[in-house]
Amino acid sequence: MAEKRDYYEVLGLSKGATDDEIKKAYRKLAKENHPDLHPGDKACEERFKEIGEAYEVLSDPDKKARYDQYGFAAFDPNAGFGGGGFGGFGDFGDLGDILGNIFGGGFGFGGGTRQRNAPQKGESLRVRISIAFEEAAFGCSKEITVPRIEDCEDCGGTGCKPGTSTETCPDCGGAGEVRVQQRTPFGVMASTTPCRRCGGTGKLVKDPCPKCGGKGKVRRQRTISVNIPAGIDDGQTISLRGQGHAGVNGGPKGDLLITVSVKAHPLFERDGSSILLEMPISFVQAALGAEVEVPTLDGKVKYTIPEGTQTGTTFRLRGKGVPYINGSARGDQYVTVNIETPTNLNKEQKELLRKFGEATGGDGGIKGKKKHKLL
Repeated sequence: MAEKRDYYEVLGLSKGATDDEIKKAYRKLAKENHPDLHPGDKACEERFKEIGEAYEVLSDPDKKARYDQYGFAAFDPNAGFGGGGFGGFGDFGDLGDILGNIFGGGFGFGGGTRQRNAPQKGESLRVRISIAFEEAAFGCSKEITVPRIEDCEDCGGTGCKPGTSTETCPDCGGAGEVRVQQRTPFGVMASTTPCRRCGGTGKLVKDPCPKCGGKGKVRRQRTISVNIPAGIDDGQTISLRGQGHAGVNGGPKGDLLITVSVKAHPLFERDGSSILLEMPISFVQAALGAEVEVPTLDGKVKYTIPEGTQTGTTFRLRGKGVPYINGSARGDQYVTVNIETPTNLNKEQKELLRKFGEATGGDGGIKGKKKHKLL
């Protein structure tokens, strides 16, 4: 089995290449080596697979970081670099700090200045997922796992042991804040501040819930199904209401915001609802016309190239583009043909081309063109 080549070497890049450089290199090499354009070429097919594998790693920030640090060992399950999950949360003993960071002031676990006893909507969760070019075009269903703060199931978010209830804080009378007066050189200044005794909730938990330790909140990993609509584009965000962190003081849950990253396609580029494709054809096909097979998102379709087609000519395939998001119609596909000059001709082929040139007056049949004198 051949030794694997460095992923940067495969794409012709140096370590530290930017995301844009990686994407451009992948598109260029994938187009040059795509099996649809080189039927029966096994070596080309293997290069295409190697290019795809390199891009799969280097286009993913997490995988790229692991590869840059550990090389191929980063993806060896026996090497101990696998990692995974949502590390860094610690255990539930530090849940107060976690909640404080999420909700900007905590739940009376210390240190907050924004606590009030009014209901507050939970913070939104933000995640990013990567999908294939075709999945963005036609839509798909994905399952994502997110860590979120939820109300404790045993106490219903009150923090009290089942069968008991909270008590009104005697210091603030349930208001969650107290009035403080300070004597200054300008006189007595009055202000309100969160009640220290209840942490701004207005309530005291005398008999805490064993499951959440009186916090009323627990951390959970939840797997959520999301339907990606057909026609979604790179960088767009989907919102799932009520799938974010739990609210405070009985407030509603936050939302789950899913930003979509669309992977580059080896053949196609996208411009809104249009699909763009550059396709090589031979000199003979361009001169005489020919029926060719054109790759589309729906598979290959036959198209007749008219005789005398010039390089750079663009043809339109109606209805072969990307569906309009939340609509029933589709955009179009635009195919730009590039005429490839034949190489590695044998003696007989060269002689035939010479005769063709002589038969057309030595200029290959070019008409209406200015002939430039060589300097």
